[in-house]
Formats: sequence, C-alpha cells, structure tokens
Amino acid sequence: MKKTWVILTLIISFVIGAAMLQNAMAAGVDDPARLDYYKALKGKKIVFVPCAMGFDLTEGWAATIRNLATDVGMDFSIRDPNWNIDAGAQAITSLISEKPDVIVVHNPDVNSYAKLIQRAEQAGIYIISVNMRSSMGSSGFVGADYTRIGEMQAERIVKFCGEGSGTSGKVAIVQGVVTSGASGFARKGVENVLSKHPEIKIVADQAADWDATKARNITATILQSNPDICGIIGMWDVMDTGTAAAVQEFNKRAKRDKPVYLNTSGGGAKLECTNVMDGTFDEVISYYVPGQGRDIFALISYLLQSKVKPGEYKVSIISPLVLLNKETIKSDSCWDPAELKKK
Repeated sequence: MKKTWVILTLIISFVIGAAMLQNAMAAGVDDPARLDYYKALKGKKIVFVPCAMGFDLTEGWAATIRNLATDVGMDFSIRDPNWNIDAGAQAITSLISEKPDVIVVHNPDVNSYAKLIQRAEQAGIYIISVNMRSSMGSSGFVGADYTRIGEMQAERIVKFCGEGSGTSGKVAIVQGVVTSGASGFARKGVENVLSKHPEIKIVADQAADWDATKARNITATILQSNPDICGIIGMWDVMDTGTAAAVQEFNKRAKRDKPVYLNTSGGGAKLECTNVMDGTFDEVISYYVPGQGRDIFALISYLLQSKVKPGEYKVSIISPLVLLNKETIKSDSCWDPAELKKK
C-alpha cells in the first residue's frame, strides 16, 4: 500500500510540474543560450584593416560585417591604409596597443603583416585574414581557394584553346601582385592543370599589380607580339577591366574567326555579371562577397563565445566557387553594392 502511495505521489508531482512548465512556456521564458550569445558579443570591438577601401570586395565585406555587428551591439571600425603597406603595418601596430577584440586583415602579400599578426595574437587579439593569406597563420581565414580558382581557369582555357580547338594553343597570364596569396596560389593552380596539357603554350606571364591601367598596357603588348594567341587568364575582375579593354580593341582590329578568350575571377558584384553578359569577360570564377562577410562574422562569433586563446587553433572557411558565363548567370548570381550598404 505504501509503495502504491509513493508511486501515486510521484505521478501527481510529475503532472503538476508538467502543467506548471507548460504554463510558464505559454507565458514565455528566456532562452539561456540566446542570452549567453549576446553577452559574449555586446560591446566587443572589431577593426577591419583592408588593402584599401573603395572597391567591391572591401566595401562588401565591411558593409556585411558592420550590419551584423551593429545588430548585436558590437563596435565596428575601419583603418584604411589606401594601398600603402607601411600605413597598414602602422595601423596594426597601433591596434596591438589599443587592444580591440578582433582585427580582420586583408593581407596585401604573404609576408608584410606576418610578424604583426603573431604579435597581435600573442597580445590576446583574434586575427582573421580575409581572402588573402599571410605566411603566419591566424586564428581564422575566410576566403576563396585560389589554387582551385587557378585550376578552374586553366580547365576552361584547355576547353577553348586545347587539343581539337583549332587554335594556336597560345595563352597568356596576367597576374596581380606575385607575392600575394591570391596571385601565387592561383598561379600554382594554373600550373597543376596546364602541366598535363603540353598543347597549351604560355607565351607571356606578367604581373599587373592589381592595376587596371597596367594590365591594359601589358595585355596590349602581349597581343601585339602574339597576334595568334588564343586566350588570357586574368586574376581579378577589377584589374582585368584593363585586360579586357586591350582584348576588345585587338578583337575589333584583328577580326579573327575566334576572338581572344578571357577569363578572370572576382567577388560577384553586380558589375561582374554585367561584364559577362556584355562580353567584356567570357567567363568569371566567382566567390560571393556577402557570403564571405557573413562567414567572417560567424567565425568572430564563435571565437568570442569559445574564449579559445588567440592563435591556439587555426580555422579556415573556404568560400564556394561558381563559374559565371552567359549560360550560367541567374538573377541572384551577383550582388548590388548599393543595396548592401542600405541595410
């Protein structure tokens, strides 16, 4: 009898407890995980040190991170060195003393900020490199796999200029800054593919240092020296507007059966799709900048919640790549910088 009474008491207690919980849930309760999330982020400081502001990649990353950071009560600011590496190094040096919680760095090359990245993380600041790696690994990297971009570009060159194409097989490469992660890794990707295709002959391989005017002049000289060239690989769509201008002038003047093919890569801004559709570029390997910005913020959120020691782990988030040409472009393939800034 006593055992039956104990069981009955437990059942009654369970029913009453369940009813009380149901009533509490109906009235609404705080989500403890949500509160912990906001507590870990509110008031924290993020500083972005780009190569320069004023172009689609850096403006897109900055706008996305700012929007997300502001929503959770974080402080976001920019130190713009405007293509001056010494100014960028000075900005990071100053920030090490100021001690923000996170520095997002757009490395101009693999070496210039390497020691500063190490110093910053030793000082307790998380460093996230975006799109171009440093030789010194940081807590986080978010960006494109440039080796794979180079491979994809070379695969497309083989399709248009390789065996059975009826072309000379001659191609040229217009690099950015050869010591940058983007250019160096992409060049290796190109070599990974073209080394298996002896019918493709690289007749020129020059650096335009991310400058459209320099790219145009280099390309014009290459085309003049190699009027039977089949295709050109560029390494950034903004720079390669200059490459494309030289190619278009040559194609009009030469009036060949097969115009010179040009592919490049870029961050998927609206102008990129326009340039493909109007024939400025034949194809672009695209990585989606707003998605990268969201990945950067997600990584920042993780690091600040985990409280892992800066530099203890090194995490990479590799961006998806999409081949854009007139057949593959969709209405949502590219993003509008003006709309992103409005949010």
